[in-house]
Amino acid sequence: MSSIRRKIDLYVLSLALLFVFFIIITAKLPEGLFLINDRALWIALAESNPIAIIYLLLLAYCLYAYRKFDFDLKGTTEIPFEIKKCEGINYEHLTFLATYVVPLISFDFGSGRHMIVLGLLLVVMGAIYIKTDLFYANPSLALLGFHIYRADGHFKTGERNGIILVCKERIQAGQKVSYIKLDDRIYYVKGVSA
Repeated sequence: MSSIRRKIDLYVLSLALLFVFFIIITAKLPEGLFLINDRALWIALAESNPIAIIYLLLLAYCLYAYRKFDFDLKGTTEIPFEIKKCEGINYEHLTFLATYVVPLISFDFGSGRHMIVLGLLLVVMGAIYIKTDLFYANPSLALLGFHIYRADGHFKTGERNGIILVCKERIQAGQKVSYIKLDDRIYYVKGVSA
């Protein structure tokens, strides 16, 4: 169950940039002087920006999901394996962003029907990304310095080909890496110091 929760969190995290765009599009800022300690102004601001507040809460959840992911990655790792062959596939971050995130900005945020369709679309996209294990193609992780590789590795139990490696550092063939299994074919790895 924690594997599915991690996938959902990574999918929601992948939408962080979209949530920032939605906040910018939907936020209605007060005109004139804005005093930080004016409670009535804050209440009026909240009442006039319910959609922006929802996206702000989702953005806060993205921060929580990243911190949880980062914490999980600091946990125990399996016995290191050797990378036999690897190729960078960082372009998959951009594919997700260009194909799914950017077109969603054009939704009409003033229409209730459009908002329902947008919500359903995000849920369906999430289900597809989780079922097809594409949750690693995450533009938010790219902005945070993560890299994606397709690789073949020599594990203690034998060879595994076509696995996906997510890591914060650059890796290369011949290198030994420790790992945490995110899915059957997707691993978070970090280099083993010699």
